Amino acid sequence: MAGLIHRAWRNSFPHGIHPPGNKFTNRLPIKRLPFADELIIPLSQHIGAPAEPIVHRGQEVVRGEPIAKASGFVSVPMHSPVTGVIAGIELTPTAKGPKTKSIIVRPHPGAGQKVLYGAPQDYSRLDRNELITAVQDTGIVGLGGAAFPLHVKLATPPGTIIDTVIANGCECEPFLTADHRLMIEHADEIISGIQLVMKLSGAKQAIIGLENNKGDAFHAIKMRLPDKSPISARLLETKYPQGSEKMLITTLTGREVPSGGFPYQVGVIVHNVATLAQLGTLMPLRRGLIERVVTVTGPGVKKPGNYLTPLGTPIRQLLDYVGFSGTANHLILGGPMMGSSVASLDVPVTKAVGGIIVLAEERKIDEHPKNADPCIKCGRCLQACPLKLNPSQLGLLAAKRQYQAMEEEFHLNDCFECGCCSYVCPSSIPLVQYFRIAKAINREQLITA
Repeated sequence: MAGLIHRAWRNSFPHGIHPPGNKFTNRLPIKRLPFADELIIPLSQHIGAPAEPIVHRGQEVVRGEPIAKASGFVSVPMHSPVTGVIAGIELTPTAKGPKTKSIIVRPHPGAGQKVLYGAPQDYSRLDRNELITAVQDTGIVGLGGAAFPLHVKLATPPGTIIDTVIANGCECEPFLTADHRLMIEHADEIISGIQLVMKLSGAKQAIIGLENNKGDAFHAIKMRLPDKSPISARLLETKYPQGSEKMLITTLTGREVPSGGFPYQVGVIVHNVATLAQLGTLMPLRRGLIERVVTVTGPGVKKPGNYLTPLGTPIRQLLDYVGFSGTANHLILGGPMMGSSVASLDVPVTKAVGGIIVLAEERKIDEHPKNADPCIKCGRCLQACPLKLNPSQLGLLAAKRQYQAMEEEFHLNDCFECGCCSYVCPSSIPLVQYFRIAKAINREQLITA
């Protein structure tokens, strides 16, 4: 299989786009963010069932201590990012608007950054099921943005044969550089995480894929890989969405995940380098996920950078620290292609937040955006779509509210909402927004049927 991968390897995938990179913070080392006055820990920061609180108001907790347990297999626990007291368990705002149940932790004055909970463990002695449970106990989810519980992704169906682990270091979204800095500053932890995934999956080799605008990260990793290592690193074309799971598999292995299928069906498992770095850090110490690196950048920031941020930090206080005094209208959580706006500055940084792009006030999102023009059948969206879908036809069907036809005849659910079609459309048609609405309506009709 290794020979097949070598022959099939290529530098990129068909289609895609080349937006400006704007990687202004790629040379800025990771800095630790101080604790906020209060930390807000939503019980639902992941795909799956929310965690269940195991603490009560007024209870003292230490940094790293579990404060909520997983409520099922597709769920993860939460841990206190700070030594302090539980100030309450209440409904708090989320980035999308609706409130969610959260645990409020108030730090003790002078609380330190040392993690006070956990104990070393030799996970090499654990069997596969014990390893899966140990990974769940860390509370790690996919830190590339999807926030899918890591242990669930690792628990592939019985009989599945995984021959290749892919570490996704592409970070193809403009502006974002957190993964870039992690590969430079924490390559050892990433490699440890990869080795653990290889042990769990039975894979004989791993490939770290990076875009060729990250040469320094590539060399940092290569320096730490011994000769004849089963782990290799490869530079790929800088292109969006190179970091998409399906695109990366095609680029590195020549294999294509079937429509509606999963990577494990072609013998591959893919994890973001930030996820792997946390796995390599937390598992040996039997600790939980309490912080992550967040890129804060944009023309509206006085101190842009990559900040190691305690989970639960209110965005308002983070922005105060980096020198911004605007409103929620100026923010994008995540990257500009697949990120989202926020409903309030009082929402916290969660496990899914890898970047905050801050627009200058004079460049804020237009409250009265230009109306879309009719489709001119130029075909640019077809040339851009990495999955070779027909966004133009899907958009026309969405305008007619023929949502079922979009799914059944034109593979709507294969779309992962990368935004390439909207980016290149000369008529300013918000295609990806149409597709999100169509998917939501189809899901609702399926539930009520």
